[in-house]
Amino acid sequence: MSETELLTGKLLFEFRTIEAMVNIYCKAHHPMKPSHSVCEQCSEFLSYANTRLDRCPYGQEKPTCNKCPVHCYKSHMKQKAREIMLFAGPRMLLPHPIMAIKHLLAERKPTPGLPPEGVSNRHERKRQMS
Repeated sequence: MSETELLTGKLLFEFRTIEAMVNIYCKAHHPMKPSHSVCEQCSEFLSYANTRLDRCPYGQEKPTCNKCPVHCYKSHMKQKAREIMLFAGPRMLLPHPIMAIKHLLAERKPTPGLPPEGVSNRHERKRQMS
């Protein structure tokens, strides 16, 4: 099962947004990689981000990461995400205008309270399997 097959709906859109940002970042910072992919370090980050999205306690109602009251990334990965997003965020508008605008609009939504139990994407998949 590929990584993106785990995610659906808003979570898949969030992953594709992160993936686009990582592609922009990697292209500028790691030029010695194959032309149509990201380097190993960035690929590991994408895999980690996919896992964290799958296990997000908010599930499909996930807020953007910078507005989220639950910090689920480890500190070094959180720093890497911040570095990638600060670099790639402003550069998203030309290659991915719709994605960038949707992400900016999602950041304007109010911060949610604590998440309800068992609504993560992972919990939903387990319920569907049983």
